[in-house]
Amino acid sequence: MLRRTGEWSARHFVVVLAAWVVALGALMGLNHAYGGEYSDNYALPGTQSQDGLDVLRAHEPAAGGYSAQVVLYDGAKPLTGVSDQISSAVASLKKLPHVLNATDPLPAPGSTPPSPPPGTPNVGPLSTDGKTAYITVRFDVQPGTLGDDYLTGVDSAVEPLRAAGVQVEYGGSLGELARPEADDRVSEAIGFGVAIVVLIIGFGSLIAAVLPLVTALVAAICGLAVLGLLASVWTFATVSPTLATMIGIGVGIDYALFLITRHRQLLMNGQDPVMAAGLATATSGRAVLVSGCTVIIALSGLWVSGLSFIGLLGLAATSTVVTAVAGALTLVPAMLGLIGRRIDRLHIGTPVAETDPTPGDAPGETRPGAAQPGEVQPGEVHGTWHRYALRVERRPWWFLSAGVAVLAILSIPLFSIQLGHIGDGADPESFTDRRAFDLMSSAFGPGSNGPLTLVIDQTSVPAADRSALASQAQKALTGVPDAALITPLTPTSDGDVLIATAYSVAAPQDESTTSLTEHLSDDVLPQAVEGTTAATYVTGTTAAQVDFLEIVSGRLLLIIAVVVALAFLVILIVFRGPLVALKAAVLNLLSIAASYGVVVAVFQWGWGGPALGVNGDVPIESYVPMMMFAIVFGLSMDYEIFLLSRVHEAWLRTGDAKGSVAHALEITARVITCAALIMVSVFAAFVLNDSIVIKMMGLGLAASVLIDATVARLLLVPAVMTLLGKWAWWTPRWLDRILPHVDTEGEGELAQAGTNGAAGPRRTP
Repeated sequence: MLRRTGEWSARHFVVVLAAWVVALGALMGLNHAYGGEYSDNYALPGTQSQDGLDVLRAHEPAAGGYSAQVVLYDGAKPLTGVSDQISSAVASLKKLPHVLNATDPLPAPGSTPPSPPPGTPNVGPLSTDGKTAYITVRFDVQPGTLGDDYLTGVDSAVEPLRAAGVQVEYGGSLGELARPEADDRVSEAIGFGVAIVVLIIGFGSLIAAVLPLVTALVAAICGLAVLGLLASVWTFATVSPTLATMIGIGVGIDYALFLITRHRQLLMNGQDPVMAAGLATATSGRAVLVSGCTVIIALSGLWVSGLSFIGLLGLAATSTVVTAVAGALTLVPAMLGLIGRRIDRLHIGTPVAETDPTPGDAPGETRPGAAQPGEVQPGEVHGTWHRYALRVERRPWWFLSAGVAVLAILSIPLFSIQLGHIGDGADPESFTDRRAFDLMSSAFGPGSNGPLTLVIDQTSVPAADRSALASQAQKALTGVPDAALITPLTPTSDGDVLIATAYSVAAPQDESTTSLTEHLSDDVLPQAVEGTTAATYVTGTTAAQVDFLEIVSGRLLLIIAVVVALAFLVILIVFRGPLVALKAAVLNLLSIAASYGVVVAVFQWGWGGPALGVNGDVPIESYVPMMMFAIVFGLSMDYEIFLLSRVHEAWLRTGDAKGSVAHALEITARVITCAALIMVSVFAAFVLNDSIVIKMMGLGLAASVLIDATVARLLLVPAVMTLLGKWAWWTPRWLDRILPHVDTEGEGELAQAGTNGAAGPRRTP
């Protein structure tokens, strides 16, 4: 079916190209008209933070909901001089849709502003010098879900203040909504620029170099449009489109590269362009299909987390992987059919192919007695990679030890990893939420940016016992470690719930704030109501982030186990060798551990964070390791299948385990290196993105691919395969009977076509 698809697409290239153009236009139009918005929704039903929010909504709607700050600052004069404008802004904010309440930070006319107790910090809403204040706005939904148009109403409400010379910044989730839309064009341009240089050097042809970029870009744009339509149904995180762009372009170029490389070799061997496109689709296209399905399976494993936020991130990446596979199997053959034999026009340098024709042979010809790929004839000269493979063969333990040592050193920072949520203080100063964070921290302390709402539900407590409960609880909330201030407990209007606000001594992203949140919820509040039937909760945005962190941390090992098991099964089914599948899983774990170490060293330890535009040391965003693991495990199968299929095929033909490794390394190393360099450049270019999470993902994925394609794929794999020898392909008889047979590289198609093309030697009975 794949061969027929490739040949039909190449022969009817006008129809296929027109269909892709129509699909591209239609999807972009539908996305523009009906596409949804992206927002970070950390709602976790059944958690303490969500239950506490539900209690507040039921008993004091104005105190419930999702809070954000509108921060005011006037360095020239106290804000009391613009009290009328502040009152007007508060009144206008209250009238906006979805706003439950907005609090005026200034004291009522004629009253004295409350002063904090001696020895305690002023946490607002008005600073001691009167020059900084914040309006707390509470929404009935996450502000991030309201869309960019909602900011127009907020801007109009505070316009009188700005006209009076007051600096107005938006903090919290409202500030996140006001962030400028991510512009990935610079990152994409850099990634494409490096990719085209690598492709020109590798292919030696400008036309062949441009093809993978064009097809990958078209497929990625289609995938992003599909993601936009899906966003109208589900709430995807704000990083979703950038993540999908990274993955889509990376795998799109790789998949097209594999097909075009095979196609050009078939042309060199004398095949007709249409038949060559069909054979390339049937062979390398089959590997692309297997690889794409593996990536999708790995990303689907994220749903095991039980968190829709994480699962939808996987779905976002899947959207562009699907279109990348579709583009490789239809759009690439159509482009190849359009170009025909002109693919090597504008020739530059020496082209790359999976195998090079024996020197002196014309394309499509084979000298009598010439060596077939993988066979060594007297006087035959092999390339650099073959000589390197022979060195590995002679000293496998040395290479294995060196590779493991490199990965072990890179993995050292992993043992000090601190998962958490990256706060607004790490953002660029061009972001309004960063400016709001700085103003709040300077005037009220860093903890003011992430207040914790303490809720005591005393509905079930008899009225006669509530006074004693309030006194007991207030005493328990005195002198709590890591708390800068805990306000007195106040009852709701119906008297059924007591509310207080706790402020940490540190910023919301700090580890001490996480410890304070856990201490309050697990120890302090339960002890405060001990002996009663009251229920306690810690809620608010910061508390929800801590709950999210705990759930993700608790399920990370489960995600790793599921994805590793899936990868093990894929390799086992494809290559029918338990030991080679186990080797693949273990080496992938080591490679990913090393890339985790790189991310921790750069961001958490601060080794290069400032150079990447990160303000200070930051924790590792809680879901980044989980996402990296699923994505990298899926992508690593690309090179794993590409290399091992050559080893396996040579082993079946010759029975020479060590010689098969050398042969496979010689004919795949150059293509793997080109593909890896392209993917690394695409991922690394995204460290220029303003989002710290995207910087982490970009650097982590780039490091993972680089380590996997060099240390693991070109050093550890040959060493381990040499040491395993024939045992790498040993399969128990009972397992051999139940495993399906998968012709990953479509060698049967090449045999039927009467050519070995670029695939190396054909299998013989």
